[in-house]
Amino acid sequence: MRSIILFVLSVGFLWASDDDHSKMTGPYSTPQEITAACLECHQDAAKQVMGTTHWTWESLEPMKVQGHDEAVYLGKKNLFNNFCVNLYSNWPRCTSCHAGYGWKDASFDFKDEKNVDCLVCHDQTGTYNKTPTGAGMPDPKVDLVAVAQSVGPANRETCGSCHFYGGGGENVKHGDLEPALINPTTGLDVHMGGNDMVCQDCHEFDKHQLKGIAVSVTAVAGDRQVECAGCHEETPHEKDILNTHFKKVACQTCHIPVYAKELPTKMYWDWSTAGQDLEVQKDKFGKPTYDKKKGDFIWDQNIQPEYLWYNGNTSRYLAGDKINENGITQLNYPLGSKDDADARIYPFKVHRGKQISDAENKYLIVPKLMGGYWKHFDWNKAAEDGMKSIGLTYSGKFEFVETEMFWRVNHEVSAPDMALKCTDCHQGGSRLDWKKLGYDVDPAPKEEIDKYMKQ
Repeated sequence: MRSIILFVLSVGFLWASDDDHSKMTGPYSTPQEITAACLECHQDAAKQVMGTTHWTWESLEPMKVQGHDEAVYLGKKNLFNNFCVNLYSNWPRCTSCHAGYGWKDASFDFKDEKNVDCLVCHDQTGTYNKTPTGAGMPDPKVDLVAVAQSVGPANRETCGSCHFYGGGGENVKHGDLEPALINPTTGLDVHMGGNDMVCQDCHEFDKHQLKGIAVSVTAVAGDRQVECAGCHEETPHEKDILNTHFKKVACQTCHIPVYAKELPTKMYWDWSTAGQDLEVQKDKFGKPTYDKKKGDFIWDQNIQPEYLWYNGNTSRYLAGDKINENGITQLNYPLGSKDDADARIYPFKVHRGKQISDAENKYLIVPKLMGGYWKHFDWNKAAEDGMKSIGLTYSGKFEFVETEMFWRVNHEVSAPDMALKCTDCHQGGSRLDWKKLGYDVDPAPKEEIDKYMKQ
């Protein structure tokens, strides 16, 4: 009996020592000193974080990419997008959302445990902010002691402090991840609003390893992909005709009829018009349609997704790949077809734009924006400096080319009564483009739809 009591007391002491952070009194002259203090109790935490994509910004294992012989590591660290283009030469701005401190250039020490930022995920005060151009360092105004004493489990606000602001602003990139999800209504998201679910309910964590992987930064999703069937069974509907859709239609397709419900998201970005001293106009959403540093934008809200087959694999544009000289260069593209047993129809946000490319070498350019173009507005110099950082030759001549980037829509799930109806897609419904999906005509028998509609 005595041994049991001692065991309970020891467990209670360990829990209290992990849970009570009032002794984190400082003073701390650097945030790294706070990490060092955290590691006195949580000895393995930094090592665990350093083995995740939140830290490396690249895949944990090499991935096979369509059109390339050798497998490569992929991630935010080295991939192109058609927002601010590429991490290289732009580290201090991009890494303001890194779970670490001081990634200001290619010399960053990924093995230094003190560079792990514990506070960005575990702050409970809601006051922790990183300096936008500070390479992941916290804003000097942040009370680091107060934040350190507050720490607890990650929540929608801490996850959203980066993911809701990708692309440099609210809901710019994803479209289905916006600040309103911190305190959402059921109408915005039935899981987070209606059931108060947090990110970890779907994106399960084990020793800081996260389940979940984005189409925007991967080529092979594998078993890290989060799917609705992880919680819901594959036949959740009362009517068989709806359950039969599961084999070919993703849950998100019917249950997320629109995205960007609260705030608009960026849908088009034209870098070719940047550098002009124009009067800034705002659209019907109150969003600027032009910025001298960035060019022209198009925003939209309550957007109907585009629908494509997806089997868990994605094609990728890699640095040095040739652009499509006869059309649009796709930076990523969901793979699959109606004849692919592993593919289902998913909803996507498609972000389109124009970005700088080498006019002679015919590959995309990494421009140095931070401390470069945004300072001197010289595309030639920005291209020369940016390409030097990534190790590619710049011919000295540039052009702007059309690109597309695909983002799978997963959040802002609507309540069941707001899901798509049969006639949204079938019997003349315009939601799905059947020819684009590989069909000559609507594949659903009219008699079957009529029978279901009468039930």
